[in-house]
Amino acid sequence: MHIAVLGAGSWGTTLAVLLASKGYRVNLWAHRAEFAAELAAKRENSRYLNGVRFPDTLQVFTSLQDALAPAEMFVTAVPSQALRETAEQFRDLPVEGKIIVNVAKGIELKTGKRMSEVLLETIAGLQPSQVAALYGPSHAEEVSKEQPTTVVASSTSVETAERVQEVFHTSMFRVYSNTDIIGVEIAGSVKNIIAIAAGISDGIGYGDNAKAAIITRGLAEMSRLAVSLGGDPMTVSGLSGIGDLVVTCLSRHSRNRYVGEEIGRGRSLEDVVSHMNMVAEGVLTSKAVYELSKARGVEMPITQAVYEMLFEGKPVQQATLELMTREPKKEGY
Repeated sequence: MHIAVLGAGSWGTTLAVLLASKGYRVNLWAHRAEFAAELAAKRENSRYLNGVRFPDTLQVFTSLQDALAPAEMFVTAVPSQALRETAEQFRDLPVEGKIIVNVAKGIELKTGKRMSEVLLETIAGLQPSQVAALYGPSHAEEVSKEQPTTVVASSTSVETAERVQEVFHTSMFRVYSNTDIIGVEIAGSVKNIIAIAAGISDGIGYGDNAKAAIITRGLAEMSRLAVSLGGDPMTVSGLSGIGDLVVTCLSRHSRNRYVGEEIGRGRSLEDVVSHMNMVAEGVLTSKAVYELSKARGVEMPITQAVYEMLFEGKPVQQATLELMTREPKKEGY
């Protein structure tokens, strides 16, 4: 089987190596020509995944069309806000019989669309049954070292979800299948926003009580939004929901938690982001989800607070006080 992986960041590279190590022929596409040349020469991604060697069955491409032409499965691992632009470049490529697996987590800023919706809107002839999402608690730093990891492959088509499960599954990368792609994509996107909130709490110096509250009530926000869009509330109890939420809120590898922590310590968003060499998806997703929640009439106070702190300059202490002094309510989702 021939597979094209679009995006040579830490996650795209990790998945390309995982698939090539299983014996698949993998074409890894890098957006920047000079970076692709570096990857091809070094046979490893020393910028984002130092020390992980490329198997012989992994080849690096600078031409998107050449990378995709022989592939039976495409894996989109570009940042969520760049997915539409990337898909536009192969919108007219014949896709009959092919599967597109998206691994980018986020909501498109301009449209409020999920990533599968972006692909379906952009690529001519693509059907929902050909699109899958591979989400879950899966830091590239650990997967690349073959540490135990579990994720979920989701598609509206049972056959597609199970095919993706089969392709990616290894002894240390366990893949479950799921048909609630709405719930999976919403959960996997909102968790990045909640991780920023958890990081802000850490940066301020709050303790375990505050973080537990953020995770738990963040889960409630995730569930409300997913249900409003037609998702299953049970999905947020799974790997793409609480699983990814916990790891992103707690892990030292989490870019979103890091952004929040630095904000909590008093740095500006612009300063934090300008000094990062990887994308924290939750930053722009917080704006997209905030606007989506308003349009859908879904109450998401933590998401709103993160949006206001990041984009409206609301002081962290003020946002915290406003969250804590909201009208008392019954616990629920």
